[in-house]
Amino acid sequence: MNILLSAGVAFTLLAVIYCVVKWGNVVCIGVTPVRLFTFIAILFTSGLDAGLIMFPLTEFGTYEDIVKNPEYAFSNPMAIEFAYWGFLIWSFYFLTSFYFCIIEPRVGFFEIPFVKILNNIVIIGTCAFTAYLLLINLPWYLPQLGDGKTVLLVFYVIVFAVILAAIFSSTDIKYLKILSVASTWLFLALIVGMWLGAAIAPQAFVANISMIGNYFGNLHKFVFPLNDYHAFYLFWWFAWSIMIGQFTSRFVGGLKTWQLLAALLILPSIPLALWIAVLYYYHSNGLATGGLVTIAMVFVGITFVINSLDSLIRLYTDNLNFTTQRFGKSKYILGNLVILCFLTLLFQLDFLKIQWVGSLVILMYFACLAYILKYKRKEVAAINSSPEGRVVDFNIINNVT
Repeated sequence: MNILLSAGVAFTLLAVIYCVVKWGNVVCIGVTPVRLFTFIAILFTSGLDAGLIMFPLTEFGTYEDIVKNPEYAFSNPMAIEFAYWGFLIWSFYFLTSFYFCIIEPRVGFFEIPFVKILNNIVIIGTCAFTAYLLLINLPWYLPQLGDGKTVLLVFYVIVFAVILAAIFSSTDIKYLKILSVASTWLFLALIVGMWLGAAIAPQAFVANISMIGNYFGNLHKFVFPLNDYHAFYLFWWFAWSIMIGQFTSRFVGGLKTWQLLAALLILPSIPLALWIAVLYYYHSNGLATGGLVTIAMVFVGITFVINSLDSLIRLYTDNLNFTTQRFGKSKYILGNLVILCFLTLLFQLDFLKIQWVGSLVILMYFACLAYILKYKRKEVAAINSSPEGRVVDFNIINNVT
């Protein structure tokens, strides 16, 4: 399976280079363009989930233990954590955002019935995996509600409420923009709050940030999986990539292709680096994260999950025409609730794995390339602009976003 993963990573990076070289100055305009900050906020909060809030504190110790994990000896825990969440892997989202904004309207690969079914299976399955990750991590972050290990009924109730909130939010696009921007500000506020709460000296913070520089010095070593855990992360990013690109491409607001790539690599990586640096200070100094800190982290993590589920639910329901306009709000909410709760339980029972979903996505990448080469080579070669009819009126954008 890791051979397929490595092939997928290599293909993705080569495709990114090709797109920037060939179409670097093409202006990318989605069907619902928004300002850059709103676009990045939608991308950041839709493309990440509670794992970013909940995983790092549980992982730093593993990355430090180079006796048990010698493959990490070349780097440091800060750089490794950043590698798993930041910079280069956001090129996955660039490729799919660019594809759905510029190429897919001329190709229509994802409108082929069989491909459309597979794509929506991926989206629904990843929705459930997102809810499952929240479920299994809540005991660690809320030990006061249990023994810190066992998934109790109260955690199922919390996840049920989160799924329900996301389904309700997906019934109106206005909720997405409000949630995305609010979640971004909440995340930044959490970083500042935990920084001030730990009284982190500027020099200590700069020292932590500087450790991330090791990532860029060893960037080539993070391209392919270091071990099965790194492979898990890469499969996870692949599982998200097509649907996040399909969704966020709607909101691209007039960036050139090279600017879109730069924005996706750099802008999300800045808050990620700040967050990881703050968390590593807590870890390295043995600071407790209980009380208000835990509550704040769980709250922000839950808003991220609601955001992610909102965008994914909106995407697959649009694709399948399972909309409130067609079935009414009650049936829409009930139908989605049953599906997502059922699949979340399948992940909990270990009947489904995100690696399978990621593998399916990689195969779809290669199938899409084969389809283009066989049937749509001329159409793609002739591309020199966004699809006709898409014009950015920045005055309108500024008023509505």
